[in-house]
Amino acid sequence: MYHYVEDKAFLKKAQNSCVKILNDLTQELLNYGIGSQFILVGSGARNMVTQNAENPIDFDYNLCIQKCENINDCRSIKETVRKVFNKVLRADNLFDCEDSTSSLTTKPIYFTDNPEIQFSMDICIITRDNNGSWYRLIHEKTGYVSVDKYYWNEAPNSRQIKGKADSIKEKGYWEQVRNEYLKIKNLYLRKNIEHDSFICYIEAVNNVYNTLRQKHII
Repeated sequence: MYHYVEDKAFLKKAQNSCVKILNDLTQELLNYGIGSQFILVGSGARNMVTQNAENPIDFDYNLCIQKCENINDCRSIKETVRKVFNKVLRADNLFDCEDSTSSLTTKPIYFTDNPEIQFSMDICIITRDNNGSWYRLIHEKTGYVSVDKYYWNEAPNSRQIKGKADSIKEKGYWEQVRNEYLKIKNLYLRKNIEHDSFICYIEAVNNVYNTLRQKHII
């Protein structure tokens, strides 16, 4: 089951390592005509880093594509990001990432002075349209690479998610979002359903926001 990680010192050190890698990734992507920005999921709030039992600690990031020659060439975008990410990881003596349906995930990473605690990075490639809706880049595998499908999939109820989150924080109910986020992650874990943290975060914010609206708090 997922739980929140409370070791602030380790989180700071590990996140600094992740930020260094992601900075290198976004800089290298510019050489391929891709402008991007990385965002720690839930970074507007604190303490949303989770761990499943004794598995590596999850650091979930969105890589938001902001500039690209052809935003609809999803295969090219996913493959370019994957290859560049692997190049950056290798430069830090790390293994290549794994390519799943909606994310790129590193192999477990650890510090030599604390090898018993491992962490991994999970990157979801996203973009946003002019109406404020968010889309995930999906790689639908068929078993034959040449006919795999790549496409943007709109995240349900993602419009104005930042505004909703800000409203919840202003009213002092952010702890409810943290509780809901953890509940949703564990629900999908029990059902063995692959759901990235970006979607879980959106669901948590929407659920709490709608509840507070029904109670006329927001």
